[in-house]
Amino acid sequence: MTTTSRTLLSVINQHPYLINKRVILPVILSVLLGLSATREVTIAVLSDAYFQVAAFVYASLALYYLATLRISAEAISRFMNQHPVYEVGLAACLGALPGCGGAIIVVTQYTKGVTSFGAVVAVLTSTMGDAAFLLLAQSPIDGLTVMAVGVVVGSLTGLVVNKFHNYKPSDTLKDTAVSETSLSTESEANLSLGDNVKRASIKFWMAVAIPSLAIALGIALQLPVHQYLGISAKSLGYIGATLCFIGISLWAFSGSSTGYASITKEEAISPPVSWQEKSALDTQFVLAWVVVAFLLFELSILWFAIDITQLFQGMGLGLVALAIVIGFLPGCGPQILVTTLYLNGAIPFSAQLGNAISNDGDALFPAIALSPKAAMLATFYSALPAFIVGYGYYFLFE
Repeated sequence: MTTTSRTLLSVINQHPYLINKRVILPVILSVLLGLSATREVTIAVLSDAYFQVAAFVYASLALYYLATLRISAEAISRFMNQHPVYEVGLAACLGALPGCGGAIIVVTQYTKGVTSFGAVVAVLTSTMGDAAFLLLAQSPIDGLTVMAVGVVVGSLTGLVVNKFHNYKPSDTLKDTAVSETSLSTESEANLSLGDNVKRASIKFWMAVAIPSLAIALGIALQLPVHQYLGISAKSLGYIGATLCFIGISLWAFSGSSTGYASITKEEAISPPVSWQEKSALDTQFVLAWVVVAFLLFELSILWFAIDITQLFQGMGLGLVALAIVIGFLPGCGPQILVTTLYLNGAIPFSAQLGNAISNDGDALFPAIALSPKAAMLATFYSALPAFIVGYGYYFLFE
């Protein structure tokens, strides 16, 4: 290795943000904002993503985490262990809760031998991950419908799996200690690098949350908000775009990992978890993926004259299968993209249902790390009801 190569590696090791894949998004946005041909479209996308999504998502997350962060994971685990009759149903309900916290509890307890394999299948079948926050904020009725379907389908699937194939975690417990140690080490290293940015994220969202929500509600009600503020509609768009860019930049620099998981999953938070930090970081994560989806829409039309809505609708039956296959990808990022497509009318409700059932959210990451065989089996078992429900709804109602 040459002296130059060693020097370069040394700089990268000392400054891991140089290889942080998250930074790619704000860099791309900066380029698009700098080009006159894409500036107006990019500003509109950033402003819409902020006022139509982020403001509502943060408010929803704050209320949700205020209500649930005090619930003890240990108490839930004890109840499930002491009441096996209710175990699968409770696991499905935990999975249906927005976010990935409930699903991660069940998966980690399974690797310790506390819960059954049917409970894991139930929770992975019913969970929608962070995409649930987006769906609930933008279309509450659809969100509640998907959650209800997830609980029913997850419970039934989990009970069937326990009846015919209650796969035991004992076969994989030998690998658990090593995997947990490596996961913990990686998480601590990543957290130490982004602490200052995470503190800035909390302050940013605490400062802008209430005025942003007020503006967002006014826009949703089609009120002339810019007139009330004494500014032009264009200026209000600039304000929304600026706040959105700040949120995405904070997301980009709050992590330093270079792997797939760092881009597609919620930010790791060291205990004790505060609702302010959890709400801020998760909102930024959802916002980043919503902006990606919005940009795909607008730039495909601007550059290639392609209407994504018509393109997807032309796929017919294949679109439901595509949404289900995307659900197999670990992490919530790709699933937020699918939900954004649904909210914009690009894909039908059957595809959204299939994706919601097949996707396992962030819970699949610890499952893969701690018990790979169980993770693959659970994903396979959750795929079957996804195809049945997705295509069942397609043929019956669409």
